[in-house]
Amino acid sequence: MSTTQTNKIEIIKAATSKINEVDFDHLNFGEIFTDHLFECDFTNGEWQKPIIKPYAPFLMDPSSKVFHYGQAIFEGMKAYKDEHDAIWLFRPLENFKRFNNSAIRMAMAEVPEEIFMEGLKQLLQLERNWVKKENGSSLYIRPFMIATGTGVIANPSDDYKFMIILSPAKAYYSGEVKVIIAEHYSRAANGGIGAAKAAGNYAGQFYPTNLANKEGFQQVIWTDDATHTKLEEAGTMNLFFRINDTLLTAPTSERILDGVTRKSILDLAKSEGIHTEVRSVLASELVDAANDGSLKEIFGAGTAAVVSPISGFSYQDVYHELPKIENSVALQLKDKLTKIQQKLAEDTFGWTVKV
Repeated sequence: MSTTQTNKIEIIKAATSKINEVDFDHLNFGEIFTDHLFECDFTNGEWQKPIIKPYAPFLMDPSSKVFHYGQAIFEGMKAYKDEHDAIWLFRPLENFKRFNNSAIRMAMAEVPEEIFMEGLKQLLQLERNWVKKENGSSLYIRPFMIATGTGVIANPSDDYKFMIILSPAKAYYSGEVKVIIAEHYSRAANGGIGAAKAAGNYAGQFYPTNLANKEGFQQVIWTDDATHTKLEEAGTMNLFFRINDTLLTAPTSERILDGVTRKSILDLAKSEGIHTEVRSVLASELVDAANDGSLKEIFGAGTAAVVSPISGFSYQDVYHELPKIENSVALQLKDKLTKIQQKLAEDTFGWTVKV
C-alpha cells in the first residue's frame, strides 16, 4: 500500500486491484464494490480527518447504537463517463441536501459539504477505471452514515461514521415489472420518517414486498396510511401515471421521498410539452382509467432504476394489464435523461457536474 495526502484527505491505496476479476457485462446490482472507500468519523462533537482507504470490513462495538436504535441513513447517486473519459455526476448537491435533511430527521450529525463533495470527487478520481463508457453503464454511489456511539440507553448517538462506497452498475430491473397496490401495509405515516432515506424505511417494506413477490409481483405501490386509497410510491421508486396525455405523480410529503430523478422527469416532461399534474392519484381512479382505456402507462423513477416501465397492476384481487404502446412517454423521457447524464446530449438544465 502507498499513502498520500491530498486536500486534507489521507489516501491509502490498495496494493492490488480486483478490477480485472470483474465481468462488467454481467453485473448483479450492488454486489461488486470497487477497491477503495471514503470514511470520516464524527467524535467529540467534531468531524475528524477524512480518509480514502482499501475497501474492507471493519470492527464495531456490539452496543453501537445503529444496531439497537436504527440511526442509519443513505443516499443513491451515479457517476458516468463521457466519450472523452471525463467523469460526471448528476445533480449531486440535491443528494447532499437530502442526505443532511435525513440526518436532521434522524437526530444525527450533519455532514459538511466539503467532506461530502470533496471526498466523493477524490474517491471517484481514484476509481475512475471502474466507470465504464458503455451505454447503460454507470458507477453507483452509496453515501451512508451510521451511529457508532456505544451503550444501549435509548437516546441519540454522540458518534457517527460517514462512508462512501462505489459499485459498478448496469440496469436495476430487467424484464417486465408488475406491481400490486397495498391495501393493508403502509410504507410511512404522517409525522413519520417517510421523507428521509432512513435504512429502517426499507427494512419495513421487505415483508409485504416478499408477500407480493410470492404472488408474482416485483414491487408494491404504497398507499396512504389513513385510507389506503391514495397512490404514493413504490419500494425503490417514485411513480408516474399517464392517463390520456397527462402525466400524473403524487406530491412529495412527510410520507413520500423527494426523488432527484422524479423532479428531473417533471422538468424534462414540461420542456417536451407534456402536460403534467402533481396531485393525489386515487387507486379507484387508476382502476377506472384502466377499464376505460385511458390509462396508457405507469412507470417508476429513481436513481437505481432511472425509469422503469410497469406492465400491469393488481388491486382488490383484480389484475389490470397495461396496453403495449409504440410512443412510450416513459421510454422517451428515459432516453432524454440518460443522454444528459452520459453527456450524449446537451444539458440545458445545468444538472451535470464534472468531477
